[in-house]
Amino acid sequence: MGDPTHSPPHSLPQPSTPAGRDGLAALLARPERAVIALDFDGTLAPIVPDPERARAHPDAVPALAALAPKVRSVAVVTGRPAGVAVRYGGFAGVPGLEHLVVLGHYGAERWDAVTGTVQAAEPHPGVAAVRAELPGFLDAIGAWHGTWIEEKGRAVAVHTRRARDPQAAFDALRGPLGELAARHGLIVEPGRLVLELRPPGVDKGGALVDYVREVGAETVLYAGDDLGDVPAFTAVDKLRSDGEVRGLLVCSGSPEVTELADRADVVTEGPAGVVALLSALAHQLR
Repeated sequence: MGDPTHSPPHSLPQPSTPAGRDGLAALLARPERAVIALDFDGTLAPIVPDPERARAHPDAVPALAALAPKVRSVAVVTGRPAGVAVRYGGFAGVPGLEHLVVLGHYGAERWDAVTGTVQAAEPHPGVAAVRAELPGFLDAIGAWHGTWIEEKGRAVAVHTRRARDPQAAFDALRGPLGELAARHGLIVEPGRLVLELRPPGVDKGGALVDYVREVGAETVLYAGDDLGDVPAFTAVDKLRSDGEVRGLLVCSGSPEVTELADRADVVTEGPAGVVALLSALAHQLR
């Protein structure tokens, strides 16, 4: 399957599926009716040991700014708070990104470049309860060493990337954290060596479908890298199988997570490959 990181400059990859080829053709034919939707961590920003140090790939904002004026909309769909994604991405005040939308916390928050403000629903009370209980809980089960708690406002995440055996720590914590989350009406969302405790009923799939319908898109490209992006992949699959939109699914490939690569129309080599794809699209639509 095509990989823009190994292709001549500005060449587009060839999707590996008929649906993907149809989606790319529709995007190129009518870009003004297309939504470009992208995950942040692992897709626009490289994964780093400390999530607070994550920043968008240096070429991501220029690529998005070149592409955004040519399509219906560009949306960043992330589990992070919307304001954090805007700050770490460097998206505010960029010429060309005047209509960018960031759907944070899986759609519970929304930042619009037009207003520069965040709109948000009321937080789930279970998050505050878990936040208070989690440090003692991890200590009691002997999982404190090597784990790290990330405060995400409307969610709380436990990272195992710093543990002696990150994958073993991740596997050992899934069950106990699932029980803790359930006691407080939350769910656990697994990611790349991270387990996020968050409210049920919100995911990237629902956020993406609502937004695609809101703007009246005929085509959607979605790029992600992680298990949290599976609902968005599933949503695009359903939208295109129902004939509602054409779609192109892009995986920002990583050896840590392979589930998305098996479902993608195009696989790139991480954020650099995603950025190359966005740049190639902007060039083709010039």
